[in-house]
Amino acid sequence: MSLKVYNSLTRQKEVFEPITAGHVGMYVCGPTVSGESHLGHARPYITFDIIYRYLMYLGYKVRYVRNITDAGHFEEEGREAEDKISKKAVLEKLEPMELVQKYTNLFHKAMRAFNNIDPSIEPTATGHIVEQIGMIEKIIADGYAYVANGSVYFDVEKYNEDFSKKGMPYGILSGRILEDMLETTRELDNQEEKRNKADFALWKNAPPEHIMRWKSPWGEGFPGWHIECSAMSVKYLGEQFDIHGGGMDLQFPHHECEIAQSSVCNHVMPARYWLHNNMITINGRKMGKSYNNVIKFTELFSGNHPALEQAYHPMTIRFFILQTHYRSTLDFSNDALKAAEKGLKRLWEAYDNLKNLSTDNTADSADKELETKVQKLTSEFDEFMDDDFNTAKVLANIFELVPVINGIKDKHISAVALSGNIITQLQKKLKVYLEDIFGLRNEAATDDSKLDGVLQVLITMRKEAKNRKDYVTSDKIRKELESLGVMLKDEKDGNISYTLA
Repeated sequence: MSLKVYNSLTRQKEVFEPITAGHVGMYVCGPTVSGESHLGHARPYITFDIIYRYLMYLGYKVRYVRNITDAGHFEEEGREAEDKISKKAVLEKLEPMELVQKYTNLFHKAMRAFNNIDPSIEPTATGHIVEQIGMIEKIIADGYAYVANGSVYFDVEKYNEDFSKKGMPYGILSGRILEDMLETTRELDNQEEKRNKADFALWKNAPPEHIMRWKSPWGEGFPGWHIECSAMSVKYLGEQFDIHGGGMDLQFPHHECEIAQSSVCNHVMPARYWLHNNMITINGRKMGKSYNNVIKFTELFSGNHPALEQAYHPMTIRFFILQTHYRSTLDFSNDALKAAEKGLKRLWEAYDNLKNLSTDNTADSADKELETKVQKLTSEFDEFMDDDFNTAKVLANIFELVPVINGIKDKHISAVALSGNIITQLQKKLKVYLEDIFGLRNEAATDDSKLDGVLQVLITMRKEAKNRKDYVTSDKIRKELESLGVMLKDEKDGNISYTLA
């Protein structure tokens, strides 16, 4: 079966055919580092990490580009368009780049906690001002942008008129119609310089008090939000690449504007496949500051938020996201997270049991019906992932295998019911899926390993004390460990073992 992906552009599943055989170029919109990332951000970055991993599993050489927006993401609320980063820097009394570094570091720390693989390239908006200016100049030269009071705006109406004839109207991705947008878009104060309400900024003139500013042919200012992704994607992936990803909330206006900008400059749709993950809601309600339900990563991991009943481990969050297809709405609740926590624990217990099953069994004594069931369940893993990355169905199959594994371990099922060959295949398949593709880590096992390491250090110290005939220190270490439930035993060969009470 060939890999099929749901293309938001065509609104249907399509067989994935990369532009260059064996190679995939993928661009995913990264965070705006004006503040700490929150629960809603976990879904796109975990989703596209799994897509990245699966593409590599299929044998593709993937160039994964995920940007950092450290300038230019402004919000037109009130009288003036305001740069989020400059605004937050003033509030926190930090230099803008100091603020950017602070929240970029927190973002990277969270990505490591989620066990996300680093992208191939992580470009920043501030590192590509020259490229953005160059692209804006080309759009102006081609007649699709205009200068007004030191700012540059994209002429949406002219673009729509010309590119509709080429089958690429403004709204092609989101399904919106320009005429409807013109009727419903509200007028903003001090936006009279725009020819059209739907026009968007490519470059903004910086007022004297604005901290982040760069020289340009139109005066000092800063780039619009949308232009950075067009400039960076073409630089690192070419005029047309394979996959453009992001959250569903970015379809409009961000990705729609990217298509318009890039199409003018390069005369081609920037990406062949547009993939969008759905949103996370909280107790059935959209996340929003007004609802006091925006949960930052640090709050999620510490439990320090009024909506949380406890802290949740990053692997629990990752597993929770995997349980639902990426295009379906995912509702967050404490009950759902606790259920995911229990499910993940049950999964790791079965996985550990599987590792300890004997692989010496011959096919002669095997239960053929059970083996057929196991082979069918595992063979469907790739089929489900090839069907638009359906992690939820893969997990459902894995949980059908759990009682089989546990049944053999607990002797409810014959120890020879599965041949050694089938058990070996199952061990390999689950390792690939749980660890390599799904990116899950058994944190309990990691913690056990750390505990063992600490105890071995103390045991070595006690052994050295005994060898020096320092029995006071030796006995003290033993008694302190016993008080913590760690029982030491001096073995005949001179080694020391321990058991946990």
